Amino acid sequence: MILQSLNILNYRNIREGSLEFAPKLNCFVGLNGQGKTNVLDAIYLLSFAKSAFTSQDSLNITHGEEMAMVQGVYRLINGDASLNDEMMTISCGIKRGQKKQFRRDKKDYPRLIDHIGLIPLVMISPSDQQLIDEGSDERRRFMDVVISQLDRKYLDYLTQYNALLKQRNALLKQHADAATPPDDLLEVLEWQMTPLAEYIFKARTEFFAAFEPYFAETYKTISGSEEHAQLRYVSQLQDRDLREAYLKTRQRDLILGWTTQGIHKDELEMRLGEWPLKQVGSQGQQRTFVLAMKLAQALYLGSVTGEGLPVTGKKPILLLDDIFDRLDSERVERIVEMVQGPEFGQIFITDTDRQHLTEILKPNENAKIFHVEGGEVKKLRS
Repeated sequence: MILQSLNILNYRNIREGSLEFAPKLNCFVGLNGQGKTNVLDAIYLLSFAKSAFTSQDSLNITHGEEMAMVQGVYRLINGDASLNDEMMTISCGIKRGQKKQFRRDKKDYPRLIDHIGLIPLVMISPSDQQLIDEGSDERRRFMDVVISQLDRKYLDYLTQYNALLKQRNALLKQHADAATPPDDLLEVLEWQMTPLAEYIFKARTEFFAAFEPYFAETYKTISGSEEHAQLRYVSQLQDRDLREAYLKTRQRDLILGWTTQGIHKDELEMRLGEWPLKQVGSQGQQRTFVLAMKLAQALYLGSVTGEGLPVTGKKPILLLDDIFDRLDSERVERIVEMVQGPEFGQIFITDTDRQHLTEILKPNENAKIFHVEGGEVKKLRS
């Protein structure tokens, strides 16, 4: 899957841009705040039908304008001969006060969820530090983003589960002080939530079993050491029947006003040796840990095959946004060498230092470099 060209109109601070990309490596240089990340976000938008940074579409329209448009032309590689490749156009139009228009080859999607997974993509940015600093919901979201690109049923079930969970929590708060709790209503919700949760748990378990070896090997490659980095998937469903757990904890849930049992409590434990990463990991170790998770995500997505999978046989597009900060030069070199290998697909990188970027990209003469200033994107060289 190759993004051949990108047209942008009034997206964030980019008023107009028409870009042609290299099939492997593309780089954007410029000072902070000039629009490099906005180019990557436009590419992200075409994969996930939403921005990586805001759920409010109107915030992506350039200030003072009424509409924005992003369009990408993709080449689906079907073999060695490019004549056999298929072409596909994805576009997104956003107007203030209107529902956004998302199209594939000029045809609207009946549901945006049907697009997820068609163009697999992994974005790595400084905000990924939230995987360590924030609560377990961030680490669950990491799993959800990966699995949803492979399994549309998973995304559908997860959406249903979260809606039912919201209803159950509202019911618990509403009847917290009631003499007679609404057992019948709670039982109906629990009966609906249980099979959804069981499917999600099974999908997460299978994903983690396949994903963890990629993570361990990637961390070892980036760090260049024998540090024992560990990820562990922990779920309440590993040791209990959810329907029974709902029944046993119903009274406590009423007192607390929220649901204490379910897959919304799942966790990805992050450790160095036997200790929590957040407690013992240096800044460099934490950054390496997160980078290994995201690069392993790309490797995993590119390796999955099977009938009916939307991403089967497709190496995901990789967006690397300002990832070299707070990493020593040796780790940077290992990362760049790794992503330029055949295991990875098309790559987009941002950096503030052109000389630094040019130096580490010397082995790849076909890389395209663009300069971004004040929302204007210009090609420097091919």
